[in-house]
Amino acid sequence: MEAGKAAPEKEKRKALGRGLESLLPGGPRVVGPAAVSSPSSVGTATAIAAGAPAPPVPVPSEARDAVVQIALELIEENPYQTRYHFGDQALEELANSIRANGVVQPVVVRSGADGRFVLILGERRCRASKLAGKTTIPAMVRRVSDQQAAEMTVVENLQRQDLNCIEQAAAFSKLSRDFGLTQEQIGQRVGVSRESVSNYMRLLKLPAAVLQHLQEARLGFSEARVLLQLLNPSLMEKVADEAVRKHLSVAQLEELVDRTNIPMVKEETPRRARWVDPNVRAAQTEMERVLGMRVRIRDRKGKGKIVIEYATLEDFDRVVEMLKGR
Repeated sequence: MEAGKAAPEKEKRKALGRGLESLLPGGPRVVGPAAVSSPSSVGTATAIAAGAPAPPVPVPSEARDAVVQIALELIEENPYQTRYHFGDQALEELANSIRANGVVQPVVVRSGADGRFVLILGERRCRASKLAGKTTIPAMVRRVSDQQAAEMTVVENLQRQDLNCIEQAAAFSKLSRDFGLTQEQIGQRVGVSRESVSNYMRLLKLPAAVLQHLQEARLGFSEARVLLQLLNPSLMEKVADEAVRKHLSVAQLEELVDRTNIPMVKEETPRRARWVDPNVRAAQTEMERVLGMRVRIRDRKGKGKIVIEYATLEDFDRVVEMLKGR
């Protein structure tokens, strides 16, 4: 059973890796003695390889793929970083490793204004290096556009298994908002399905209190998707609080949401609540899960209608394509 779970995860990481490699063609290259001609360059490369501090050096245009030491004070924060929780203990452990072995994997930066640099990849390494008392860090300088830098940041974050689902949703939203990318285009660039992008971005519609539960890992992605099935959005916070307080499983939360939704389904006459066939309700819930949209099924003695509510033209197009495929 475990082997079966590991295989899809391995394939996912492999797909994401391909996305990052497409943005970093050729991979990092450490400059060694054989690749340089001046004695000063040899000394710098040797210091980097050994993990020892070295003075910052200028970045010549012909050595953009080289690894050079850059002063940490010259590196600006990544404007496209959506990861906000790095974990104090994990950072301290990385800082201890850097004290002992140096920074093994260089960070990636791009040139900024006034001789400074803007971070693309490696914020944890920069933070941990500062904790370790380092003043410089090995870095690769890349010439990339704002959009490429944002995509590289998202791909690197996706490759980390502890990525918060809200941070991931915010990253997708930023790509869409800042660069006008569709969900399909985002999925192609970062190596995930369009449906996954859509499902994550829908989480941002949750109330602020529910988002806080997600950010602090009291609720997860699966629970959030169940909460989105509530017909009355004003009840999301109350149901989420109950799920946290009672430590409900996903299955238990689904039952709670179903019970909460029942009074919302009315007959044409508002005086009495409509009884819903459990099979119909289960089919409705499954359709909402697959489509990622609100679905209403009205059934009376084997006849009725299915109503799919879409919020964007992308959702409409997706439903039409799925129906054609069937």
